[in-house]
Amino acid sequence: MQYRSFGRLDWKVSALGFGCMRLPTTDGQRTSPIDEAEARRMVRHAIDSGVNYVDTAYVYHEGLSEAFVGRTLKDGYRDKVKLATKLPLWDVKGAEDFDRLLNEQLARLDTDHIDFYLLHALDKNRWRNVVLKYDLLSKAKAALADGRIRHLGFSMHDDYACLEEILVGGELFDFCQIQYNYMDIENQAGTRGLKLAASKGLAVVIMEPLLGG
Repeated sequence: MQYRSFGRLDWKVSALGFGCMRLPTTDGQRTSPIDEAEARRMVRHAIDSGVNYVDTAYVYHEGLSEAFVGRTLKDGYRDKVKLATKLPLWDVKGAEDFDRLLNEQLARLDTDHIDFYLLHALDKNRWRNVVLKYDLLSKAKAALADGRIRHLGFSMHDDYACLEEILVGGELFDFCQIQYNYMDIENQAGTRGLKLAASKGLAVVIMEPLLGG
């Protein structure tokens, strides 16, 4: 396995991570019940082969992915990886929802901390009318201080201007996740966004490098 520097953090990430959004299912449908035996075999094989970054989210597989990941990382596998999951911003209707959702995710994942916590699918509207409106960065700062999360980031599908706006007001962010592939380098944040985030010391995680598979 090849490893890369992860922004300004003193940690090396595997060049390939394992995303738990599209796991094998029992009947081959996209979100139907997870084929746990096969999915667990895949995730653990990846970790045994050197993958050290596992990504999930509150909504993946209709809310079943996080609990699956928690079960799969038993038997010592939790200590071998950095775990990433995401706050569903569309479910945040007030500041108190940050802690409610985070604590639910910790319980689902059966862990006392999340290494990399992302604000999920951040865009201009959610940045201004959810994150800033409810002062979620203060809630995140408290979660960083008490150890429930170790690093804060965000995922986004918006454009370069949106990324630029977020990075001006988001000093707490250590990393971000953007859609990027070599066939589509100007879509959404694009190459300019990739370079902008890197110039500010943020690690950049790439999603959908094969145009969503």
